[in-house]
Amino acid sequence: METADFMPSEAVTAGIRKDIESYEAARGSAVRQVRWRVPLFVGLALVFVALVAWLFNKVADPNEQWFSTPHVFLYGIGLVASSVLYFEAMKPATRLQQSFRETLLPIVFGFIADMRYQHGGKPNSFDRLPREAVGAFNRQSFDDVVSGRYEEFPFELYEAELRIGSGKDSSTVFKGVIVAFEAIEPFPGVLVATRRTNAVVGFFRGMFAGKMQELSSGVPELDAAYEFRTDNVEAARPLVTGRLAQALKWLGETWPDEPARVALNGSDGFLLLPQAKNFFELPDISVPLDYTRHVAPMISDMGAMLATAALVRKIGARDEATS
Repeated sequence: METADFMPSEAVTAGIRKDIESYEAARGSAVRQVRWRVPLFVGLALVFVALVAWLFNKVADPNEQWFSTPHVFLYGIGLVASSVLYFEAMKPATRLQQSFRETLLPIVFGFIADMRYQHGGKPNSFDRLPREAVGAFNRQSFDDVVSGRYEEFPFELYEAELRIGSGKDSSTVFKGVIVAFEAIEPFPGVLVATRRTNAVVGFFRGMFAGKMQELSSGVPELDAAYEFRTDNVEAARPLVTGRLAQALKWLGETWPDEPARVALNGSDGFLLLPQAKNFFELPDISVPLDYTRHVAPMISDMGAMLATAALVRKIGARDEATS
């Protein structure tokens, strides 16, 4: 698939550029508001803290002026209050960017039928994602969620970050884009292809994997990079040694940074693309929005991910179903 296959027509592009012009006018207004709101809101908080600290000096020990226990508590409260007021001062810019995303994304992704967009909500397909594909986690967050139909199959695409632990001890088990799609042929069980871990992690994963068994693709470079696990070895073996291996070799060239992951769970298929980049991020409010620099790459990335999912969903299909 070529990038041009997903780019909007000239008429749609002209409409997007017109919307960008409207956004630019509103952006300029928001930037001007932020420029006076941030110094005012944060400045008032700092003045208040300085005034109260000066009053504390009246009753503080001469050797503890500005650094007594009440002063320290005051500075802490002032820091928190300044942070809250800063984000409050930035609200006009934040609201503008989010409202524009909600307007822009359905327009630029015109090649997606029945498109729906939400921000921050839990995707409907997430609970059906086999946990073996991502590992254990106890914290989850979602950014943009786009769903609709592409090449006549329904999909749900979302940015997710999954973490385990708490506070400074937490670590990321997955961060990137997940594309959930309807398989051409349901797989009778669960099959996952994930990046190969070290021996210790693999040992404990095997202890808690239940009925999941590991398979080999027979391709040395793939078996070195991936672990193939399933609860239905008989149904999984021809896929692991056939179309799944072919798809993963192609994905290795398309997403070279970190191995993409694939999971099948009945009629649900999942393509997991580890990536730190925010695919649908608009530039900072201080940066003018440009169609070529900011919008066109977004369309190209979305098209490429859906085209990849369209190929991956053919893994378990009969030959006549893919023709």
